[in-house]
Amino acid sequence: MKILIPFFAVVALILLVAAGVKATGLEFLFGVLIPYAAVATFAVGIVLRVVKWARSPVPFRIPTTCGQQKSLPWIKENKIENPSSTLGVIARMALEVLFFRSLFRNIKTELRNDGSKLAYGSDKWLWLAGLAFHWSFLIILVRHFRFFAAHVPFPIRMVEGLDSFLQIGAPLLYITDLILLGAVTYLFFRRVALPMVRYISLPADYFPLFLILGIAGTGVLMRYFTKVDVTGVKQLAMGLVSFTPVVPEGIGALFYVHLFLVSVLFAYFPFSKLVHMAGVFLSPTRNMVNNSRMVRHVNPWNHPVHVHTYEEYENDFREKMKMAGIPVEKE
Repeated sequence: MKILIPFFAVVALILLVAAGVKATGLEFLFGVLIPYAAVATFAVGIVLRVVKWARSPVPFRIPTTCGQQKSLPWIKENKIENPSSTLGVIARMALEVLFFRSLFRNIKTELRNDGSKLAYGSDKWLWLAGLAFHWSFLIILVRHFRFFAAHVPFPIRMVEGLDSFLQIGAPLLYITDLILLGAVTYLFFRRVALPMVRYISLPADYFPLFLILGIAGTGVLMRYFTKVDVTGVKQLAMGLVSFTPVVPEGIGALFYVHLFLVSVLFAYFPFSKLVHMAGVFLSPTRNMVNNSRMVRHVNPWNHPVHVHTYEEYENDFREKMKMAGIPVEKE
């Protein structure tokens, strides 16, 4: 049921749009109103989440480290795994955001020799699939900016040229289309095939996978199999971005299905685990300098409390301490 519920939810969304466009002519609803609402929900939701995280107090330095901290001059420090400077934190965050460095590590734990030995291993296939999925998704998103500009900027044309440099078929085959479909399919089957991962998975983990598969699948169908009016699509996109929306005729129901699934993903984003895209930059375990040995960090939110000093303690128990043979500072 954890798999079937999100699967049929995505199927229901697809059928809803197809019926709404073909039977009742709701192109303006699915082509204008819902995309505007989705983008607004995405923007407001992300801002609220980031503000909430930014207001959370972090009184002490709590970075996650797996390397030697800066200490004595003759002990070599690990400037990236245990950064003691802002430059080290920037390098660490860049490697984390761009190359998923922590996912490249030994993250798989299992018992061997009949359960008598705990072994740590790597899961490079997961790292590779995650890296391929995120980078291909980003490149596809950048390519789509061509629909929102009257003249396609040179950087976008360059990205398109690199993405289709194999020049297979007509229209040209984009490599990222295949990589995205393959990576999402692998992530889904990994979540289903591995018993431990399947046990901890929730419907909220499967829904984005099916949603992205639906987006990628409809996009591939429109580009390589079922043709759509690209001129009409660009007219609609430029109308949306310029706040002068128009709904051209003859675009086709498949495009509205694709656009609606993208809108659902945008609206769902701030309320799901996908929001880690913004949260990674505010994670105190990643974005803080580990300089606890060099700087004393005092919690600014500590309430003033009465401290029972040793002098007061000795004044209260001096005679008993003498009787017990405990040395005292004052006779």
